[in-house]
Amino acid sequence: MTRIAIIGWGALAKRLHTLLRERQSSIVIAALATRPDAVWPEDVPAGAVRLQSPDDLAGAGIDIVVEAAQRSVVLPWGVAALTHCRGFALASTSAFADDGVFDTLMQTAERNNTRLLVPPGALGGIDALRAASALPLDLVCHTIIKPCAGWRGTEAERLCDLGALTAPQVFFEGSARDAARRFPQNANVAAISALAGIGLERTMVQLVADPHAQRNAHVLRAEGAFGNFEIRLENRPLAGNPKTSELTVLAMLRMLENETGRLVI
Repeated sequence: MTRIAIIGWGALAKRLHTLLRERQSSIVIAALATRPDAVWPEDVPAGAVRLQSPDDLAGAGIDIVVEAAQRSVVLPWGVAALTHCRGFALASTSAFADDGVFDTLMQTAERNNTRLLVPPGALGGIDALRAASALPLDLVCHTIIKPCAGWRGTEAERLCDLGALTAPQVFFEGSARDAARRFPQNANVAAISALAGIGLERTMVQLVADPHAQRNAHVLRAEGAFGNFEIRLENRPLAGNPKTSELTVLAMLRMLENETGRLVI
């Protein structure tokens, strides 16, 4: 049995809990952290204890900590998890765009012989991109296309009139670092493609609002010494959070199961 702690109890965490229960998984949600001022949710997994702060991970008997909250919690909870547990898996990969976060987490993992786990999020082809990066890569371009509703509440509302669009519109072009910093809820996955390939500065990102789109789409294109590829995925938005995709939760599930299973794919 593998004991995990989840940081955050939003749509992603709840969906992960449902999938683990449906699959009768040996992965058990043993602890949960929410905002200090939040009321303890009624729908938390039976037996899960409340973590008040990252320090509570010391001696808690947690194997893996899963971050499913927001980028501001990644550093404190990540350092504690990589110190007291054997792994830290994060959903808010946009935190890597902040100076020093990735290096601090990696140094902590090295010091404690633990593992920083980065799921592929809503992307496919990350395994191929990571493999291809063993040889020189010339180009990695990541295009993120979402229905207009998926961009509401973000800077996209200032860059284009989401309610008046009649055709797809590219409203941002820039580096993966810029995309992750400015659109942390929508462009988390840009940090993943950057980490797998040629880095946050050289990975180019396009963000597109499409009034006709029904699903969140990602187009990942790479060229280099290995050859070239272009992969397109169209993902169903996660119920309760149109800014992310169902595949994001499924990718987290797969990563956790790979940590515990006999067959790793």
